Amino acid sequence: MDLEKLRPLPREFYARKTVKVAKELLGKYLVYKNKAWIITETEAYCGMKDKACHASWRKRASCEHLWGRPGHLYVYLTYGIHYMLNIVTEKNNYPAAVLIRGVDKINGPGRLTKFLKINKSFDGMDITCGDFFIAGSGQKPKSIATPRIGVAYAGVWAKKLWRFVVKD
Repeated sequence: MDLEKLRPLPREFYARKTVKVAKELLGKYLVYKNKAWIITETEAYCGMKDKACHASWRKRASCEHLWGRPGHLYVYLTYGIHYMLNIVTEKNNYPAAVLIRGVDKINGPGRLTKFLKINKSFDGMDITCGDFFIAGSGQKPKSIATPRIGVAYAGVWAKKLWRFVVKD
């Protein structure tokens, strides 16, 4: 892989249904600080009706970027410990995003952000340009779909098969 040739995915990639974007991010490169990692695990969060999505709580300042344009980051702190890296999807003013849960050899969204030193300053960043982006890899790995992790409070929404993992 030649890092010099990697280019950010266009905004149109993210401006689609969240579940589709979550599936198709698997196998893509997460590029940052002249290094690249293959995305191996994602989760979809889809709008105000999705009780596992922060938008179900109502629009508020702490999740402002979740309501923004596709291709921007939504980064938040969970349990006062871990930052979560999400990419906004679909359309402006529709709160939906994909959580990046893991990349090769770094499993767990908190471990990922800690490893990459991602914090709240990344919130709202446009990943369709700049030095933090996702690039195509030409890979379409086999994957499995499972219920999302850590959202039992969301009732039937917790049972949605919206977590996608590269199958070994």
